[in-house]
Order: sequence, then C-alpha cells, then structure tokens
Amino acid sequence: MPEDKKGKEEKLWTFLKIVSPGTTLGQGLKIILQAKTGGLIVIGDTEKVLSVVEGGFKVDCYLTPAALAELAKMDGAIILSRDAKRILYANTQLVPDYLISTSERGTRHRAAERMAKQIDCPVIAVSQSRHVITLYQGETKYVLGSVPELINRANQALQTLERYRAAFNEVLTELDFLEFQDEMRLIDAIRAIQRGEMIRRIKEEIERYIIELGGEGRLTEMQLKEIVGNTLSETRQILQDYVKEDYEKVCLELEVINTEKLLEAEGIMRILGYGTKPENLDLSVFPKGYRILSKVPHLPVSVVENVVAALGDLPNVMNSTVLELTEINEVGERRAGSIKRELERLKNRALLGKRY
Repeated sequence: MPEDKKGKEEKLWTFLKIVSPGTTLGQGLKIILQAKTGGLIVIGDTEKVLSVVEGGFKVDCYLTPAALAELAKMDGAIILSRDAKRILYANTQLVPDYLISTSERGTRHRAAERMAKQIDCPVIAVSQSRHVITLYQGETKYVLGSVPELINRANQALQTLERYRAAFNEVLTELDFLEFQDEMRLIDAIRAIQRGEMIRRIKEEIERYIIELGGEGRLTEMQLKEIVGNTLSETRQILQDYVKEDYEKVCLELEVINTEKLLEAEGIMRILGYGTKPENLDLSVFPKGYRILSKVPHLPVSVVENVVAALGDLPNVMNSTVLELTEINEVGERRAGSIKRELERLKNRALLGKRY
C-alpha cells in the first residue's frame, strides 16, 4: 500500500537525520569508523527492546561522541534512549529470535537485522573489517555512504535533474500554446506528467543525500531548490486539469508505480481514467484551467477552484464575459476584469513564443 511505503520512507528519513554528520551520534559513529573497532547500537528503551537484551551494565549518561566510541570498543551492544540523547546500557547481548530470517553473515550484523525486524526499532551496525555503517529498521536496510561519495552522487543527480527540468520547461511552453489553441491531445498531457513525476523522484533521491550529508549538504540543498522551482506545483495542476477520476487516488498511484511503468504512456493514460486503448492517446482533451488560472497574479486558490467549478474547462473560461465571471463566488467586477486581461496576455505570450 502507498501508506506503508510512505511510512517506511519517513522512518528512514528520521533515522538518517539522527546519524547524519554534525549530529552527536553521527560524530560518534565517525570516530568508531576511524578507530576501526566496529559497533552495535540500538536506539530505543521500550519494554520490547529490553526484553531481548541480556547482560551488560547500566551507564545512564548523556551521549557524547567520545563516550560512544569508548563503549563501542567492547564486544556487546550499546542501548540508547528513544531520542538518541542518552546512553543507557553498554556491553549488552542481543538475543532476538534466531528463527527470523537474515541475509547477513557477520554475527554483529545478523543480530542487528533480526533485532530490527523483531522489534521494528532503529539498529546501527558498524563493520570493523569493511568500515561501513549499516542502518536497520523493520524490513529496511540502508548502507551509509561516505561524505565524498554522497556529494558525488548528489552532483550527478543534480545534473540529471537539470536536464529533466529543461525538458519540462519545453513541454510547458508547448502546453501553453496547445491549450490556448484548443489543440491538446491526451499524449501531450501525459508527456508533461511523466517529466514532472520524474523530477519529483529525482528530487526525493537528492533530498535523501542532503539528509544523510547533514551540515555538509547545505550547498546541494540550495542548488536543488533553485533547479526544482515550482515544478511540483505545476505538475499537480496538470494532473488536476486532465484527470477524469479521483485526483488524490491518481496521485497515490503515480507515486508507487516503478520508473519503467511511468515511462509507458498507456499506463499513465489508464491511471488518469482514459482506459487502455492505444488510440485514446490521440484523443482531443480540454484542460479544466487550474494551471493557466494559477498564473493570474494574486488569484487565490479558492477563486481558481470556484471558476473551474462554475465554467468547467479553460475554453469556457476564455469565452466567458466579465459579467459572467462576476456571478461566480468570490469574483467581483475588478477581479473578473483582471482575470480576462491576464488570460489574454498569457495567450498572446504563448502564441508569440511559439511563432518565434
């Protein structure tokens, strides 16, 4: 289910924030890696966690990088409080159900994976031999990258994102012309949705790198915001313009389909509610007007919704008179005049841009 996937993503993002560079825990993990001692850390002091912990000794002190690194020199696991601010126990033995399946080979990592699956708590395993930090929670396993590696990945993703954004801008220019000329086909809308959704996916990938980088990801975050701009809101408006069924349901379906399916026009056509016949891709379609009306300065979302609800689609909006617009809720004479002027200006700009 989409909700389950979203919940797992949110848990992982929260976990990454706790261990990112610059945090107390992140600094402690860095020292453990440098010391090549390895470590096993459980975050959480619930009854379920403590029920599968044996031995060790109570510490109950504030978490500091140095204290964590020193305690990790012992073979046992370290238990932290739920907020990862205190060290509660050290040198403990984890005894999760040995029947729980695990793909790991090392003793430390096998215990970490089984513990995470049984209790659904965050567990960190630091490999002594491979110098790698692995995060476990529930069924999720995530290997942390080094800062240089993450920055390199983020830069590559930003370059890909720039290319998609440039392609999306070209599609939007074409969309403006076709919508004002009443020449839209379903395939034109689908192409715009595909590119917008790809941008959203690349953005989420980069956001994960930013979270994992912590304080080292500020520059990447600034670049991401500049490149993405208002792309996501425009994609949502395109969906609102052309979806035939429940808009929220369509958004959820788009989020969970894999990239290969996303690039298949017939699949997007089905999700939008136009059936599965290939010939439907050439259907003439008319936008409801959400995207174009949203370009009118100082026009509240509620007014956009009222206009679309009253008139049905963009051609009707364009053909309406100022008097007809004033009959719509929250649209007075002054606002109606502004809407007509701005729509004409947007239309002329779209036609002029296409011509040249």
